[in-house]
Amino acid sequence: MNPVMSPNLPTRQMVGVFLAFASAYFFSNLIRAITATLSPTLTQELALSAQDLGLLAGGYFLGFSATQLPLGKWLDRHGPKKVLLSFLVVAVLGCIAFAMAQSFMGLWLARVLCGVGVSACLMAPLTAYRRWMSPGAQLRANSWMLMTGSLGMVSSTLPIQWLMPMVGWRAIFAGMAVLVVLSMVMIYLLVPVWAKPESDAKDSPTKAVESEEGYRPIWRSAYFWRMAPLGFFGYGGLVALQTLWVAPWMTVVGGYSAMDAATGLFGINVAMLLTFWAWGLVTPHFAKRGISANQVIAWGQPLSFVVLAWIIVSGPQLGDNTALALSLFCISSTFVSLAQPTVGMSFPPHLAGRALSAYNLVIFVGVFVVQWGIGLGIDLFKSLGWPPVLAFQAAFSVFGLCLVLSYVYFHWANRDNSA
Repeated sequence: MNPVMSPNLPTRQMVGVFLAFASAYFFSNLIRAITATLSPTLTQELALSAQDLGLLAGGYFLGFSATQLPLGKWLDRHGPKKVLLSFLVVAVLGCIAFAMAQSFMGLWLARVLCGVGVSACLMAPLTAYRRWMSPGAQLRANSWMLMTGSLGMVSSTLPIQWLMPMVGWRAIFAGMAVLVVLSMVMIYLLVPVWAKPESDAKDSPTKAVESEEGYRPIWRSAYFWRMAPLGFFGYGGLVALQTLWVAPWMTVVGGYSAMDAATGLFGINVAMLLTFWAWGLVTPHFAKRGISANQVIAWGQPLSFVVLAWIIVSGPQLGDNTALALSLFCISSTFVSLAQPTVGMSFPPHLAGRALSAYNLVIFVGVFVVQWGIGLGIDLFKSLGWPPVLAFQAAFSVFGLCLVLSYVYFHWANRDNSA
């Protein structure tokens, strides 16, 4: 039940490994995105302001981000299986704590625990795939992991909204704790034990780099820093909106009811699921034809700016089409999802865990800053006497400006389209 990993994992075994990893990533995204669906209920029960709501959702990403640097070292040293199982114990405790919390601070601390607990759910498999798969297959596996994550986000919308009147949000979190334990059982049974390759022998240069340099090769990489602003605002902003602010936009600006907003979220996350499935199909063909991820991002990412500008300017005029417009923004933003595996592939395999975790830190610090920053902006503009709709439009406009500036830097720094 605990086979030792070989460099070339058989395809049948790899399918089982993927499913085990995907189960954990599914629940991590369900836990991540559920605050968007619960936001009307939590706002009413706890009298939360927009700033409080952003801080509550951001607590998850704060805990998530805090673990990324040590996580990278642990993944490279101990392997995905041992590290992921250890972290998921904390996720179970976080779900139980959220179910039992009686105050805003209790909920916030529980969200931080949840963020810590699921922080290895994508980095662990990506670290494993870096060693087990070809570049094209890695891009496909990354896209299909994100597709699984989108399925978790789909499950956080209408299914949660339907369950709420029957069992309440506390029982839902208690149930998620049980489901995470079941995922841990799958990982224990199906994922091989990490075994370092021969190149990591004591006398090898690889071993010397690993033991002496730590994160220095990552921080010295010009390519890493060229991709960092795009990850912070582009990828981080996409996650920030998808997991929180699209629902308040639909209710405040679009005039949706709580159920309508949950339905809209369901549609958005289904669209994301299908988009990542499609990315998994096409990315290996890009690799075969010599089309770099940088080129794809450069060509496609500006579409999201156009869609976001349309959403902001149209505001309430979009009416029933608000959810559709937000779906188009999320879909057009997925070009930036190619950046993460590309950063991992730009480093040798023994540094993959650190490279991926460092970039993930950039992304999720961005998520935290954008989620909280939009809430702060909304409250600030409201304090100036602006009506709620205009306050939302202004806060989203500031975010849009940051998106454009991050792309300008990416395009300028990567003008040779090299990785």
